[in-house]
Amino acid sequence: MDRRTFLAAAGTGSLIATAGCTGGDDDDSDDGSLNVGIIYSTGGLGDESFNDMAHRGIQEAEADFGISFQNAEPDAPADMDEMQRQFAAEGSIDAVICIGFDHEADLEANAAEFPDTNFVLVDAVVEADNVANYLFREQEGSFQVGHFAGLLTGMEYEHGGGSTDPDEAVVGFVGGEETSLIERFEAGYIAGARHADADIETPSSYAGSWNDPTTGQEIASSMYDGGADFVYHAAGGTGGGVFEAAQSAGRYAIGVDDDQSLSAEEFSDVIAASMIKRVDTAVYESIEALVNDEFEGGQLNDLGLAEGGVGAVIGQDFEGEIPEEVMDELEASRQAIIDGDIDVPDTLDDL
Repeated sequence: MDRRTFLAAAGTGSLIATAGCTGGDDDDSDDGSLNVGIIYSTGGLGDESFNDMAHRGIQEAEADFGISFQNAEPDAPADMDEMQRQFAAEGSIDAVICIGFDHEADLEANAAEFPDTNFVLVDAVVEADNVANYLFREQEGSFQVGHFAGLLTGMEYEHGGGSTDPDEAVVGFVGGEETSLIERFEAGYIAGARHADADIETPSSYAGSWNDPTTGQEIASSMYDGGADFVYHAAGGTGGGVFEAAQSAGRYAIGVDDDQSLSAEEFSDVIAASMIKRVDTAVYESIEALVNDEFEGGQLNDLGLAEGGVGAVIGQDFEGEIPEEVMDELEASRQAIIDGDIDVPDTLDDL
């Protein structure tokens, strides 16, 4: 069983253009190579999840295709309009990649104003001929990690820096900002936990921020004190506080977007699994299409388990340490989702 998937087969922001952000290339791409502007979501680089996954994708594209790129990190959604416009108006920029749903409203206007600029939007949809859109069925990957947590919380399990209390059946969820996007993570997670145990308790709470680990730690600590064996976060940099709380409580956490047992390695002894969202692949493949003159604006790319857009991985310290019956159950539920035998809810109302 491959650790990297549950199924072996499968303020005022500013534009930054330094050697580290343009791949060691300070010129204006006069050699004819593609030059891309990428605008991240609020929370910025260093979140060890969503934005860092996007950054990884463009770095891989730089290595494989010889492109140049410039980063922009908004401090708030209000910064995004000017960043989009600045990149689109800059003659040396061939395409603009917008990471996160907060870009949607500004991009609707800017895609129309700059029809000759190709845009890529992740986590939202703008219907325009010059915008390629990428959405993810986060609820499917979240179902998998919920199922994982739900199965283990009912067992006597001890490994790494934590252990479960088999007398309790509680798994928690911590969100960043309360949005319909994060509701998909929450709904899928709860559905997966209930697939393992219909009577499981699933407390949820939101920090109201993508970059507030102190609040994340406070919320998660309260959940662990209330009997939770696992807490799953979809909260960006706030999730670092969840990991701190897991270590302090001797319980487990579940990461998001990236394999956080690697990206937040100091917590690998309690990060039992992560829900992977392949933002890096979306960025990489959109650039590959641009390089090959195959960019398709007006297109929606909808990525779930079947397409490899989301998934779940076992933490690096837990490789080979998860009971075989749990892994078998996870493989079965994954295939059932792909086959349409399990319909995963994407809202709490549909639970």
